[in-house]
Amino acid sequence: MTSPVIDIHVHMQPWETMKPEVLDRMKAGHSDFDELLALTRDPQAFLRRLDDAGIERAGIINYTSPDLMGLKESCNKFAVEFCGEDPRRLLAFGSVHPRFTTDPEGDVQRLVDSGIRALKIHPPHQLVAPNAYRDAAGGAGPFPALAGIYRRAQALGIPVTIHTGTSVFPGARSVLGDPMCIDDVAVDFPDLTILLAHSGRPLWGDACFFLARRHPNVFLELSGIPPHRLLHMFPRLEKMAHKALFGTDWPGPGVPDQKKNIAAFRALPLTEEAQAAILYGNARRLWDSLPPV
Repeated sequence: MTSPVIDIHVHMQPWETMKPEVLDRMKAGHSDFDELLALTRDPQAFLRRLDDAGIERAGIINYTSPDLMGLKESCNKFAVEFCGEDPRRLLAFGSVHPRFTTDPEGDVQRLVDSGIRALKIHPPHQLVAPNAYRDAAGGAGPFPALAGIYRRAQALGIPVTIHTGTSVFPGARSVLGDPMCIDDVAVDFPDLTILLAHSGRPLWGDACFFLARRHPNVFLELSGIPPHRLLHMFPRLEKMAHKALFGTDWPGPGVPDQKKNIAAFRALPLTEEAQAAILYGNARRLWDSLPPV
């Protein structure tokens, strides 16, 4: 029996607000970009696209990065309204920018009250390391707001997806995509569910695998990795199938459409049980644990 699918990482965002050079990069490899742009304005059309790809549910990724990407606070409202079209099928990811917030815990609470059900931290685009609330001696770091974001998310029982790996967008600081500093976050916030977006691709797969093995609250999130490369990056993925979630990163630069991603994943030599866990079961358990909209 074919497993249902949850794509936990899809970029439906208010692209019109992006800086021109960023939008040019988004268009890379997408000759149908105008059609994709229309989907961001029509959640019902997007849901039909999910149906065509055989996807039951999707995580809608949004995060603030006004200075580097052009994504302003309005992206949170966009996520809530887009996912509000069918909150059973669409999960709204939002963002509190750790460098700009003056009330991190209050801002997280207000996002959740508005309908956000998960958070996204993007170190290379928000220009702050995930553990920047700490200094070298373990004290308060230069951005203590991060600790407030994690603390409130942990208390509310909502997950935090943290970008790991490189970025091709202009101005991005890929050094901040090194996942090892997330070890601090997992230690300091042991009840916070952390998803390692892109699982360190292409440079830090081993580090992400270590973190997911070490910490019960840390999960591999496989978006943005070409499925044919997954078992090269993670030859023991079968053994970690209970700690991995499927995602596409579509329609990021050069990312094939969701249907092709899913077909390529199903072609991998993984057991039916492992495929079902990664494609659906793990994300569904996470989804079902979230506070109601």
